[in-house]
Amino acid sequence: MTDACALPPEKVKPVIKAVRPEPVVLPELMALADWMHDRYLCNLVDALRLMIPSELRGGRVREKTRRVAHLELDGAGIDEFIAKNPRAKKQIGIVERLRAGDVETAVLDSAALKALEKKGAVSIYLSEQRRTPAALSDDAHTPDPVLMPGQARAVEALTDALSTGGRFLLHGVTGSGKTEVYIRLIRQALQMGRTAIVLVPEIALTPQMVSWLHGRFGADAAVLHSALSAGERFDEWRRIRSGAARVVIGARSAIFAPLQNIGCIIVDEEHESSYQSDHRPRYDAREIAWHRAEAHRAVLVLGSATPAIATYMRTERGVRPENRLKLIELRQRVKDRPLPEVELVDMRGEFDKGNRSIFSARLAQELQVCLDGGHQAMLFINRRGHSTFVSCRKCGYVVKCGQCDVSMTYHQSEEQLRCHYCGSTMPPPRTCPQCGSAYIKYFGAGTQKVEAEVARLFPQARVARMDIDTTQRKDAHQRILDAFRRGDTYVLVGTQMIAKGLDFPNVTLVGVVAADMTLNLPDFRSVERTFQLITQVAGRAGRADDPGRVVVQTYDPDHYGIRCAAAQDYRAFYTRESANRRLALYPPFTVIARVVFSGKDEELVKRTALAAEATLNEYADRHGVRDDVVQLRAAEAPIGLLRGEHRWQLFVKLYFRADVEAVASRMRQIADDAPEGVRGELEVDPVNMI
Repeated sequence: MTDACALPPEKVKPVIKAVRPEPVVLPELMALADWMHDRYLCNLVDALRLMIPSELRGGRVREKTRRVAHLELDGAGIDEFIAKNPRAKKQIGIVERLRAGDVETAVLDSAALKALEKKGAVSIYLSEQRRTPAALSDDAHTPDPVLMPGQARAVEALTDALSTGGRFLLHGVTGSGKTEVYIRLIRQALQMGRTAIVLVPEIALTPQMVSWLHGRFGADAAVLHSALSAGERFDEWRRIRSGAARVVIGARSAIFAPLQNIGCIIVDEEHESSYQSDHRPRYDAREIAWHRAEAHRAVLVLGSATPAIATYMRTERGVRPENRLKLIELRQRVKDRPLPEVELVDMRGEFDKGNRSIFSARLAQELQVCLDGGHQAMLFINRRGHSTFVSCRKCGYVVKCGQCDVSMTYHQSEEQLRCHYCGSTMPPPRTCPQCGSAYIKYFGAGTQKVEAEVARLFPQARVARMDIDTTQRKDAHQRILDAFRRGDTYVLVGTQMIAKGLDFPNVTLVGVVAADMTLNLPDFRSVERTFQLITQVAGRAGRADDPGRVVVQTYDPDHYGIRCAAAQDYRAFYTRESANRRLALYPPFTVIARVVFSGKDEELVKRTALAAEATLNEYADRHGVRDDVVQLRAAEAPIGLLRGEHRWQLFVKLYFRADVEAVASRMRQIADDAPEGVRGELEVDPVNMI
């Protein structure tokens, strides 16, 4: 920056006024955007957009103000005014009302108020009105609980690092009180005059975390996530930027909060893939947290009961110091409560017994016991809708989306088929479009079918459903969870939204309706994600004085991922899964990158991908990286048609020792050089391989 200008004076226009009283983007965030430009191979402007809420760009949202009346008279002046104006009853009424304090003009008589203003008895001013998110509207104060010995040791280790900075993995079993450790660390950071960021993976978890932190830190707590209204997000951002709020809670984008002097950054449920952006720039909020923590010499805490394989590996010997995490473990639940008892039910046996219900006899029995005892239950199935696909029993035809190469899901409540990728809908066929038969059947199950089955078996039990379909409206997550917490509903059916982080003391039963649903997806992380989901959702049971029970329904009860989840044994799972990854040369032992080509012309997309394969092979040979390539090929993407566009991918697997940045940079250039009519998107370590 400079105060001098080399241009002739006549070429320079004068500054009329500052748009805002302070810079919108902090210097540290400017440097972060520059780093993201290099790290994620994105345009600098795309990185900068993440730092500035869309509400600030172009002045689309402004401060909300209201006109307020203020009484300019003192006690003697009031008496004198009343004595001089005995017939001005409305004016006297306003004066008497304003004696107790300023009042919004909208509730006062406008003519009488205007007359008072002319007489100088009243002045009118504009007062800013904060748009407060619902999660911050409760002013209740939460007292501190007594720490368990393990929690106390964790707090001591973390707070000791506040003066120098440090990176930690807080690995605690479900219900071990990780949130309380976060709160004590944040409090110490605030006492040192520093600030804090807390990330949660799902908007569904934000109201609960906000409630906990707002109950301890009051007005110091602010919330940032995409489900806020434009006005709420604007006002919360301004509170953070001005320093009025020093603790920020939110989903992925909250990592860009304009805080200064950050003392700690906490990434709760760090294993969740939602921390990775699925559109450009394809940043990882965990990496951003790591980078910002280093810039502020802050404490970084990654917390999880089921850490990602790559994260846990950073705690082991032999990891380079700049990549290392210090492990802190919480091995007991709060108040030494036992982990829930987990029972595996082999659904093959249920089928042999003639049970065609989506509930095993055991799960139905446990639901009855739970409800009879006045307790609550959570039922998890990681698919929304009623039936997963519609098929003809005569010829085998499956109804697929015309825009995507996937089967359409039946949604009973809307009486329509819906594609969960592009959103297109159609009425379910009465006869088979292929052979004309009437043997149309609905297969599989989703949240709607589970909800309907609970209502059929237990008509007295009030049921709530939590999935994308029921949480689209503003504050819907919070309304559903608050009703369940109050006991207005007895059974909560949901997708992975309910599988982690939630704390309901009266829940004594958790049912995993279809444990295999994610087990066999074409993704090397499918076993890990299945283990994480089952372990996390099982941890929702028995978090108070009443013991918890978990029923896991599966067609593969001997699979190590399901066995380890049932035993809540992370270490056994990590040992087995990391060995499998090493043998198969999958991350974190290798790096995967791909360019996904898409377009309307199938043949052009295919030719582009094959040409890209030849180009990258040539690059590998010329630049001496051939020995670092495990696999390089062009092939049709697992979903070959998506939203009306054909898809092929250039897939590369590299040894970890490779110059990944150089190869990725060449792949980015290949993507950008795609011909007209084809779009290329680079993904490094993609979250979703489909």
